[in-house]
Amino acid sequence: MNQTLDLDKTDLRILRELAADGRLSWRELAERIGLSLTPTLRRVHKLEEQGIIRGYVAQLDEGKLIGELNVFVSITLENQSEAAIKRFEKEIVVAPEVMSCFTMTGDADFILRVVVPDLNTYQRFLTKTLTCIPGVEHIRSSFALKTVLNRTSPML
Repeated sequence: MNQTLDLDKTDLRILRELAADGRLSWRELAERIGLSLTPTLRRVHKLEEQGIIRGYVAQLDEGKLIGELNVFVSITLENQSEAAIKRFEKEIVVAPEVMSCFTMTGDADFILRVVVPDLNTYQRFLTKTLTCIPGVEHIRSSFALKTVLNRTSPML
């Protein structure tokens, strides 16, 4: 945790409660943390203003919506110029199969987490999307056998 933030036990409790259930009413949240409504709202608004709470979202079931096959794809570009990196990023952010994209150090320039329903769909994504992006030199795919842990927020 970033030590420059001034979070006390009550703030951490608010964050844990909202991370577990972002649909809590303010009154229910206040009851759970043991404060009245006004101080609870004041603290939540402060956490929002600090950017600690960035928003409230529904957790969707990827498996039911798009598929169970998680593929981690290492991408190496022909060169690491700013133009090449921006071109790749521009192409990859519009691909609906890509759930996450990270710029990396080491052997790969990017790591993608791709979710698709099956191998045939991944093969189409590979041949019709990834290999068509200018500047891609090397692609390596690793298939997840099982999801052991997939946190939606940090442990506080």
